[in-house]
Amino acid sequence: MGPRTVSLLVFLVGLWAAGLAAAQPQSGIVRPTIESRTPSVKLGAELFAGNCASCHGIAGSGINNPRPGAGDILGAAPSLRGVGALAPDFYLRTGFMPLSSIHDEPSNERVLFSEKEIRSLIAYVASLGRGPGIPHPDPSKGNLSQGMQLYTLHCAGCHQEDAEGGFVTGARVPPLQGIPATQIAEAVRIGPYEMPSFSSKQISTAQLNSIIKYVRSTNHDDNAGGWRIGNIGPIPEGLVTWWIAVPLLLLSCLAVGRRFRRK
Repeated sequence: MGPRTVSLLVFLVGLWAAGLAAAQPQSGIVRPTIESRTPSVKLGAELFAGNCASCHGIAGSGINNPRPGAGDILGAAPSLRGVGALAPDFYLRTGFMPLSSIHDEPSNERVLFSEKEIRSLIAYVASLGRGPGIPHPDPSKGNLSQGMQLYTLHCAGCHQEDAEGGFVTGARVPPLQGIPATQIAEAVRIGPYEMPSFSSKQISTAQLNSIIKYVRSTNHDDNAGGWRIGNIGPIPEGLVTWWIAVPLLLLSCLAVGRRFRRK
């Protein structure tokens, strides 16, 4: 076997290895060799065992103390028994789960499972114990004025008045524009990460419809006052005052003063 042949074989092996690596899911999602054509609890159980049990424990029992799981992933997560379909529908459809690290804040990343897989996982988690179902909010029945008042009272402190999001101690607060009504309703009931949860006694279904209606109204802010500056309140407006308006005012005063000196 000549040097050229050896070089060609090395190149082909390298190309094959690169193609194999590219073919693997970059997300690290583990899937069964053969998936059923339709959503099923069985498929959900298989996906859960390969992707969720490292943190949430066998059959969703939870893990209190961090310990290495499948793929040496450090896992520690609450039990999923009794969370119903509400929690898995929210966390999977927003891309909050699965996390690459238990120390990461859940964020709106790309959704890693297909619709069939999501429905299967939801069905499996819901089968672990009786729990709340997926809400079906109807913002058209809400009152915009009441929604603004309730949003200002419960949500604006973190998400800002125009639902643009921001930062709080130890967490990033996502903007709410473009988020489906169902996911907003789920977040209110669940309270993901640092967000507090609100029961139906604290915020009724009718009030939740009004809040969602107000949040949706911020999707198309007309900014009649002029430059939006991020729509996050007085902080950027104050910066504009100090960095632009004050220097311009000082320059204007100097120019006027020079004219008076010439006279």
